[in-house]
Amino acid sequence: MNKPYVVGIDIGGTNTVFGIVDARGVVIASSSIKTQQYADVNEYIDELYKAIMRLLEAHNAVDKIHGIGIGAPNANYYTGMIEKLVNIPWPTPLPLAQMVSEKFGIPVAITNDANAAAIGEMTYGAARGLKNFIMITLGTGVGSGIVINGQVVYGHDGFAGELGHVIMKRNNGRLCGCGRTGCLEAYCSASGVARTAREFLEIRNDDSKLRDIPLDQITSKDVYDAAIAGDPLAKEIFQFTGNMLGEAFADFTVFSSPEAIILFGGLAKSGELLMKPIRESMERNMFPAFKGKVKILPSELKEADAAILGASALGWEAKFPTPATQPAVAPAASAE
Repeated sequence: MNKPYVVGIDIGGTNTVFGIVDARGVVIASSSIKTQQYADVNEYIDELYKAIMRLLEAHNAVDKIHGIGIGAPNANYYTGMIEKLVNIPWPTPLPLAQMVSEKFGIPVAITNDANAAAIGEMTYGAARGLKNFIMITLGTGVGSGIVINGQVVYGHDGFAGELGHVIMKRNNGRLCGCGRTGCLEAYCSASGVARTAREFLEIRNDDSKLRDIPLDQITSKDVYDAAIAGDPLAKEIFQFTGNMLGEAFADFTVFSSPEAIILFGGLAKSGELLMKPIRESMERNMFPAFKGKVKILPSELKEADAAILGASALGWEAKFPTPATQPAVAPAASAE
């Protein structure tokens, strides 16, 4: 490999983190800028360029970058566009891959954060060597990246794999941020766990440590802390969440026959509180042909570097130029 590094950029609503990454998945150096500080996207790209160039110069890597990978909300791998932004005041659709590529003179690839996590896991983490798996991100929402035969599934328009918006409750389901009701995300995200806690506390009389917290201030971390301390109601909330995730995973398995389902994000760190009910529920609801065949694995990406690594894995496959209006063939991720 002539150029031994890539740059990974993860664009969040508050911060943009970026880093230089080698082929083994080692983050050589990283930094960040404030995303929301720049109302004009051109000013943002100018500042991003300056910050990244400073990092490259400091590590003698200016001419050693193979490509740039970007993970961003609602980013479309095929077109290089960000289709919609909620927390960032830039006009959309936005041809961000093309803009960044032209600024740096380096090939750029972009996708949404869950697909970036899947590519990162396949390149550097728990999915190395796996050709068929599903990545589930359990954070503020529920994201997913589907890999079949070593290829990320994007669908005809770049938006395939929104498994967080599979409807789990058809009748009287919770309102989801997408505008529909009953979505998996409304129940099994970090915010969904907090909603479950509030509902349980409102309709039941059980003693619970959670009653010491104002109802509207309860977070998933509060539920976790209470469960670890032995609180029966908090444990039941995790059981409820794990049961629903297991049901969903059993259905996802019928679709793509994955070797593993890999969990990433804050809730995934809950250990057996969540993993045990997921495994039990998944096997209980599994189509017979798949029973005992699908592993549930935690991500192996380091938390501090995960966003950068996920985005950077795209950089190995970026091609130049990257026209924002031309569809691309979704490649298999590889750092080789």
